[in-house]
Amino acid sequence: MKDKRILYVSSEVVPYLAENEVSLMSYDVPKMINDQGGQIRIFMPRYGNINERRHQLHEVIRLSGMNLVVNDLDMPLIIKVASIPKERIQVYFIDNDEYFKRKATFADEEGVLYPDNDERAIFFAKGVVETVKKLNWVPDIIHVHGWLASMLPIYMKHYYKNEALFSETKIVTSVYGQSFDENLDLEMINKVKFDGVPHESVADLEVPNYENILKASILHSDAVIIASENVSPSLTKFIESSGKPFLPFATKDAFAEAYTNFYKTMGL
Repeated sequence: MKDKRILYVSSEVVPYLAENEVSLMSYDVPKMINDQGGQIRIFMPRYGNINERRHQLHEVIRLSGMNLVVNDLDMPLIIKVASIPKERIQVYFIDNDEYFKRKATFADEEGVLYPDNDERAIFFAKGVVETVKKLNWVPDIIHVHGWLASMLPIYMKHYYKNEALFSETKIVTSVYGQSFDENLDLEMINKVKFDGVPHESVADLEVPNYENILKASILHSDAVIIASENVSPSLTKFIESSGKPFLPFATKDAFAEAYTNFYKTMGL
């Protein structure tokens, strides 16, 4: 994988957030490619529970300063960056006070999902793409982890479909076990359609639960990785029948070879 460019877009990454399936794989996979001589970038949201001082985050003024429109509202984009110690891996943080300053990731202290999680996902997707455009860094593959990052494939295939920078870029989505049971805002589909995405392309978002959000993401991806043993049978069946190239679940000690070979099947 030497010199191949892979952009990792994740809702959670260690060491910035607690360890779980998503955050660990969002570190382990980029580290593996980095060790193989690949060029990588990682993007994640800058949640309020990330300790900026301890992790030495700093704002990148030349990348910050633009506004992104979410559901007809202008939302300022702030970009911060940090390096994972000892790994020489840069992590870019998508920030906005309205969406990410609160002291938790997806839900409040009562465990209730934030009512604007749908808008946070849209803002995150747009923020990643706009920042990569400013960096003028062309990824061979974009690898998406975690449901909050799941709007990125949709926006890449519709909102950014005419961006020449990404004309050869392939999108891989890793699918993990279900992490919430409720619906996001039922207006989510209309907020996505506001950006010119056809209704039929995101009809699953009419009921924006975990599984349907992932289905919409899978349909707009070029390939899929089953990244957890706990993916529901119905979602697994959907992946298997989607016609997309997919990689079955690989254990911790086997994922490196499996992922590398899977990337190579996509022309890397």
